[in-house]
Amino acid sequence: MVQTLRPLPPPRAWLPPPRPDGRVPVDLLALLPEEMEAYLGSLGEPRYRARQIIAWLHSRAVTDLRQITVLPQSVRERLAQDSFVPVPEILRRQADPVDGTVKYLLRLTDRETVETVLMRYRFGYSLCVSSQVGCRMGCRFCASTIGGLRRNLGASEMVAQLQVAQRDLRQGLRADPPFDRVSRIVVMGMGEPLENLDAVLRFVSLAHLPEGCSIGWRHLTVSTSGLVPAIDRLAQEKMPITLAVSLHAPNDEVRDRLMPINRRYPLDALIPACRRYQEATRRRLTFEYVLIAGVNDLPEHARELADLLRGMSCHVNLIPLNPVAERALLPSSRRATAEFAALLSRMGVPATVRRQLGTSIDAACGQLRHRTLASGVVSDSLQERPIGGISSGGLLDTIQRG
Repeated sequence: MVQTLRPLPPPRAWLPPPRPDGRVPVDLLALLPEEMEAYLGSLGEPRYRARQIIAWLHSRAVTDLRQITVLPQSVRERLAQDSFVPVPEILRRQADPVDGTVKYLLRLTDRETVETVLMRYRFGYSLCVSSQVGCRMGCRFCASTIGGLRRNLGASEMVAQLQVAQRDLRQGLRADPPFDRVSRIVVMGMGEPLENLDAVLRFVSLAHLPEGCSIGWRHLTVSTSGLVPAIDRLAQEKMPITLAVSLHAPNDEVRDRLMPINRRYPLDALIPACRRYQEATRRRLTFEYVLIAGVNDLPEHARELADLLRGMSCHVNLIPLNPVAERALLPSSRRATAEFAALLSRMGVPATVRRQLGTSIDAACGQLRHRTLASGVVSDSLQERPIGGISSGGLLDTIQRG
């Protein structure tokens, strides 16, 4: 049953930095085609230029508006004066020598930092995108939540993460012909995507644009720790994306310990919401399940999980735990992992063990950012308190106080 608890304060949203005269510039990278057409119409420009600008910004990953040479010089100058394109600074770019995974630590225009991970698979490149600066979900196995939540990301800041990876691939940094572009996106980086749903929906719509990156709907995945109202709202959008639910436990007792959000939306609320989502979208669900030694990896846990998901069209993605120094949790053994996957399969639940990527470069969510901040290399505003006074344990404290 969903508990009646006081709502959490909404995360702070991102806005483009104001001009010296106080005007807020147009967030050009976040405009959908019809919005771009309307904006250009207000400048007296023809509508077809909207597609040209979107192609140069999204497909070519151009960040300097003066470089869009298909536009007249006067239009380029006007855009540069009236609009804004966020360009994150690459503070760290770490490549795993074994599997080629690249992890970026990016500094945003307000000096906050986020992570982005570029992963190489047999089908091409997949990008893991962050949706918030930090996180307040408090999951006990995750480094993103250690520093609490700073703010939401804007859709253009998510697009900017994609631009960084696309430019690297175009310039041959990690290119592996015929794969020279990002072909899949998972919004599974820092943050709870469904807590920033409007910006995330705008971002995936932009990533899907044919004149932009043209990433297919079925190659776009959004994750959630289990925000039931947001899952229901996402179902109403009827977008044929993949929803990945971070489950990580087969019962409330274990999930309460691992994921404080479960005390707000326990399994008897979350699982029916997942079924409603599937009924509305006709899409197979993915359930993420981090295997933690002695906590959620026993045979009885596998049997409980199979019973919980019975009758649902779904796939369980078993994830070897990437240990976080501040968390006293250990990954399951290879034998326990294999037995868990085999037991699920025998009970009719499709399951695979995710290939472990980037283990030598802090590729797990939030690890590189947390280690960098802890070292004092990046300071400035980054050491300030999280918004709303909510730190790594803040969500749990809020839920317990009601």
